[in-house]
Amino acid sequence: MENVVNEAALSQQIEDALVARNLRGMKTVQPALQTGYYLRAARILNKCKGHVLIGTGFPVVDTFETDGPVGAIALYRALETLGATPVIVCGPPVSQALMKDFRVHEIRVGEHQERKLEAFQALYHYNPDAVLSIERPGQAADGGYYNMRGESISPRTACFDTFINNAKCPTIGIGDGGNEIGMGNITEALKDLDIVSASTRVDELCIADVSNWGAYGIMSFLSLWNNIDLLEAVKPLEILEYLSGLGSVDGVTRLNELTEDGLPMEEGESVLLELRKIIGMA
Repeated sequence: MENVVNEAALSQQIEDALVARNLRGMKTVQPALQTGYYLRAARILNKCKGHVLIGTGFPVVDTFETDGPVGAIALYRALETLGATPVIVCGPPVSQALMKDFRVHEIRVGEHQERKLEAFQALYHYNPDAVLSIERPGQAADGGYYNMRGESISPRTACFDTFINNAKCPTIGIGDGGNEIGMGNITEALKDLDIVSASTRVDELCIADVSNWGAYGIMSFLSLWNNIDLLEAVKPLEILEYLSGLGSVDGVTRLNELTEDGLPMEEGESVLLELRKIIGMA
């Protein structure tokens, strides 16, 4: 019984650490979630030995932002290490950018009639053990997609909501602002934030100050249970340099720079170190 208590306490520590900066109100809405969400999300992924679909890529102007793909790549590599077969699901331009180095399933950008069919075909083809979304725009109550400034990004957004809504396996959402897939779980709590909130729900919602860090929160438990320091293998600078070379921008500043959500890369490194200390691997 003692082990269970420790894991619950660890999850609480991880959850608190990842919203400590409260950059976009996630610490404020945290009480709306039942504690243990990182533990529960990690349990889902720890069982996966088949395909895991990872949806990511938030459109910014004519390209994509660094928040989301960094965490998706880190999680992809971790799942591969543990014997699962991750597939990144996204639309252009991020799909085209990642295709040469990762398994990518490309979906169409913009509003079209095939969204549900696109999801059904992919879900049938991969028969995934889990479907995860990290920093993917979620449909608002009106069916549209909006960025943090409240501007419509529907014409540039590929729909991953249909994958989440029609999956027969567990679904996980990671977000940091309220307009991402999964935030439908806490719609009421988001009312006070200056955001057009997303209404798409998931089985487990994980929140963080920066969505990339949410991937690290899940990886903390995967490291612990598999006795392998998956967090040490994450090199934020390397991933940011890789994405920058492919044309990424910071979602806040909209500049091609080695930052995530306006924060220097060192912030991500310090979060990784903090999580490694929490699980006793640093």
